[in-house]
Amino acid sequence: MSAAAAAANGGEGEELLLLSAVEAGRGGGAPAEAEESWRLNFEGFRPPEVHQQRPPTGPLHHCLGVLAQGPEDVVAEYYQQQVEMLEGFSEMDTLTDRGFLPGMSKEEREKVARSETLAIRLSNIANMVLFAAKVYASVRSGSLSIIASTLDSLLDLLSGFILWFTAFSMQTPNPYRYPIGKKRMQPLGILVFASVMATLGLQIILESIRSLASDGDEFSLTSDQEKWLVDIMLSVTLVKLALVIYCRSFTNEIVKAYAQDHFFDVITNVIGLVAALLANYIEGWIDPLGAIILAIYTIRTWSMTVLENVHSLVGQSASPEYLQKLTYLCWNHHKAVRHIDTVRAYTFGSHYFVEVDIVLPSNMPLREAHDIGEALQEKLERLPEIERAFVHLDYEFTHRPEHALSHEE
Repeated sequence: MSAAAAAANGGEGEELLLLSAVEAGRGGGAPAEAEESWRLNFEGFRPPEVHQQRPPTGPLHHCLGVLAQGPEDVVAEYYQQQVEMLEGFSEMDTLTDRGFLPGMSKEEREKVARSETLAIRLSNIANMVLFAAKVYASVRSGSLSIIASTLDSLLDLLSGFILWFTAFSMQTPNPYRYPIGKKRMQPLGILVFASVMATLGLQIILESIRSLASDGDEFSLTSDQEKWLVDIMLSVTLVKLALVIYCRSFTNEIVKAYAQDHFFDVITNVIGLVAALLANYIEGWIDPLGAIILAIYTIRTWSMTVLENVHSLVGQSASPEYLQKLTYLCWNHHKAVRHIDTVRAYTFGSHYFVEVDIVLPSNMPLREAHDIGEALQEKLERLPEIERAFVHLDYEFTHRPEHALSHEE
């Protein structure tokens, strides 16, 4: 099968690659390799070097997506997927051979944790100071857009407390009250945070519509008020922009939520300032209109955040590529594994729960079977994405799947 045909057939190329590796592994090898002949080995299936680099895509590719892809792009994408799959298998081989994945040392992890704590504290302190500055700007200007931005800063303080509380709760485990951990505290805190922000946006829209419908005084600023407003809002925006760059350098989801919050503040500060200045120099109705635009952006941004975190709470399945890696790891775990009945991985907060059903010989002693299953469980739980793994041992695979009754209506 050509590369283009394999790419057109989706995962069929990967299935052929897997079957070829199985045949190579199960086939007769040299006596020196007989001990390891049961393991899958993909070292001889590296794609050609010419296809490993994905060609750059221009604006037309980003706008039209697959419609703008030519045959060369499809083939390059196929080979890129193959390279990523082989890299994932190589990672699983490292875990099988060494018993652990290369990563940060304990000292490095503690250093990262201290840096994340510092980022959260700096964000909270900045939110308090900048909120006080924006309160002063709101009082001096009377701009509805600035007031809306100030209310957003007030919710920043509330959201900061929520995210700090979730981070603190996750770092203080209680195996008696929470036997499976508190990993779901992270997306739950982000979910509450996002819901509050979306509610704020709705309130701003209602207040702005009321202001547009009323016949109030024209909006105007004195030169002194304008100077204070511009200085404060520009200073707040620059500080928030620096915090965006700093917080985005972390991989922790809570710190990344702070980064998103700071970036949102940059947008709202700019919109509020521009709307206030335009209302002062052109028409007064621009000020509530800017507040409405700000609120719509708020609702849209945090609604997307809600949808993303809902998936992590409802137990969404892992990607097929990740399940392939787990299946490969299970097969290469021990030569006594006859079949792999089931491999499941689903979200449990920010991590995965994994369920694996493997088939061992029916005459194997209980002690040996237990040791094989326990070793596989510990190996799976060494993967950084996995919170907990469950390994079920069986002697045949022709029965109904486990827990099948729970999926019937």
